Amino acid sequence: MHSLSCEPLDRDAVLAVLGDHAAAFSVVVVPECASTNSVLLDDPPADDGRIHVLVTDRQTAGRGRRGRNWLSWPGAGLTFSVLWRFEPGAPVPAGLSLVAGLAVARALEELGVEGVQLKWPNDVLIHGRKLAGILVELIPGRGRTPAAVIGVGLNLRLPPEADIPHAGGVTDLAACLTAPPTRARLLGCLLDQFRGLLELYAAAGFPALRGAWQQRNAHAGLPVRILGETVSQEGTCVGVDEDGALLLNTGSGLQRVLSGEVSLRSVA
Repeated sequence: MHSLSCEPLDRDAVLAVLGDHAAAFSVVVVPECASTNSVLLDDPPADDGRIHVLVTDRQTAGRGRRGRNWLSWPGAGLTFSVLWRFEPGAPVPAGLSLVAGLAVARALEELGVEGVQLKWPNDVLIHGRKLAGILVELIPGRGRTPAAVIGVGLNLRLPPEADIPHAGGVTDLAACLTAPPTRARLLGCLLDQFRGLLELYAAAGFPALRGAWQQRNAHAGLPVRILGETVSQEGTCVGVDEDGALLLNTGSGLQRVLSGEVSLRSVA
C-alpha cells in the first residue's frame, strides 16, 4: 500500500514517476528553507531549457496570498515552487494562478481524489474544504526571459495539535484517500500536470483551459461576497472571463473582478 510518510522526499523517485518527461525538469529537494518562492525569486537558476522545481520538507517563513503566513509542520504537507519561463516578448500572463489550480486539481483526480473544486483565484478545495493554496509571483524580464514562480502548499496529514484559523474549512490528503500515494508519486503527478497545462497555456492562453476550470468552479451559480481593501461587493458567481477575471452578476449588471487585493467568500 502507498502511504504518506515523514521520510525525506527522494528526488530520484520523483524523476522516476515523471518517466520520459523527467528530462524536462530540474528538481532540487532541501530539508528546510524560508520560502521556496522566495529562494527562486531572489536567485533564479540559469535558463537551461528545463522547468526548475524547488521542494522543501518545511518552510520557516512561508507566504500565502495578500501577505498571509503559510503555516507549516514537519511532514504535514508538500511544499514546492515551479519556475516557468515564458517566450521573450510574451504578454503578461493572464489567469496563471487558475491554470496552476487546475493542474493541482487534475493531478488529485488522477490519484483518485473525489470532490475536487477550485476557488477563484488560488485555492483547491475538496467538498468545500481547503486542501491546497497557490501563490504566483512574476520575475520581471530585466534583460532576461520573463518568468513566473508558482508556489504550491498542499496538506498531506495535519497534526492533531495544529492550530489553524478556521480549521473547519481545511482538510488534508489523508482524509481524502484510504490509500494515499507516496509523496514522490504525488509530486511527480503534480509536476507532470504542470508541464502539460503550462505548455498548452503558453501556446493558446487561458481561453484553452477556461472550460476545464469552470467545470470545477466551487462557487458556480452561488451568491458570493468579494472583499477588497476598502469596499465589498455581492453577487452571483457566473464563472471566469477569458483572462481569468471573476464574473459576478450583480444588481447593476455583470461585473469583472480582477485577482489581487480581493478575497472571495460564500454568502451564508
